Amino acid sequence: METHDREPEQEFERNWQPRLWISLGLLILIAAYLIAFVVGNDEEASVNFVFAEATTSLIWVILLSLLAGLLGGVLLSQLHRRRSHHKSDASDATPASIDVADS
Repeated sequence: METHDREPEQEFERNWQPRLWISLGLLILIAAYLIAFVVGNDEEASVNFVFAEATTSLIWVILLSLLAGLLGGVLLSQLHRRRSHHKSDASDATPASIDVADS
């Protein structure tokens, strides 16, 4: 009968996934932080777009800035990758005069 009492405990130990619970806890904390961040930045802000001016909630200004920075970072990384790719192609090709001189 003792072995039967131990089976649920052993099954719990086999199924216990601490990484899953830690990840779930972190996701809940991040979601709570984001909600508090949005609520804390709900006051109005005036934004001058050079050609026009708008009054909007501060959180939208922050999110628009985040989006613009993210987009700029992605575009710059693509430009850098493309330029370094072209440089490596050019350095791989050696002129024929160098090949002849080395032989």
